[in-house]
Amino acid sequence: MNYIYLILLWAVFYASHSFLASGKLKRKLESKLGKAFKWYRLFYSLFSLFFFVILALYSLSIPAQMLLAKGDLLIYFGYMAATFGTIIIVQSSKMWSIGKFIGTRPEEPQTEKKLIRAGWYSRMRHPLYAGLLLIFLGYFFVAGTYISLTHLLCLIVYLPIGIYYEEKNLIAEFGGAYKKYREEVPAIFPKMRFW
Repeated sequence: MNYIYLILLWAVFYASHSFLASGKLKRKLESKLGKAFKWYRLFYSLFSLFFFVILALYSLSIPAQMLLAKGDLLIYFGYMAATFGTIIIVQSSKMWSIGKFIGTRPEEPQTEKKLIRAGWYSRMRHPLYAGLLLIFLGYFFVAGTYISLTHLLCLIVYLPIGIYYEEKNLIAEFGGAYKKYREEVPAIFPKMRFW
């Protein structure tokens, strides 16, 4: 039963993430809140952080049951995957303002945004999702528990949904430029280039 609650918590977390990030909701709130809307991103970030902490605390309360036998090679690959995922997230975050992403440095409504196609974004459209996937996979290899597998599977199920809604917002914002980018660059798994 604990795992069903954990899956439901992830479902609510991901659903609220997609709902609160939807362009339609943001446009409605912007018209109603006026200048106060510039703090919406900070509210969204704090809400997500609060919910994630609740989810993490709940998962820590579930007794751990091992699924994978501990082994040095598996742990090595786990740390490598998590490290590489962290590198992707850190490197790709250099392409945009973390303060604006979190909401501590609100953007002015008339600020023109540019589609980022450099760095990791030249190889995949969603490097943050790719990094998270590697971190969750690494955590599963290192912990080897049913809980870590549940976290990983919930993320894998959500990714296509999250990408769909995020790209709807990006097409609304950047139009044909984003459609062209989407045709040229894969979502998460970069194309391998060989010489």
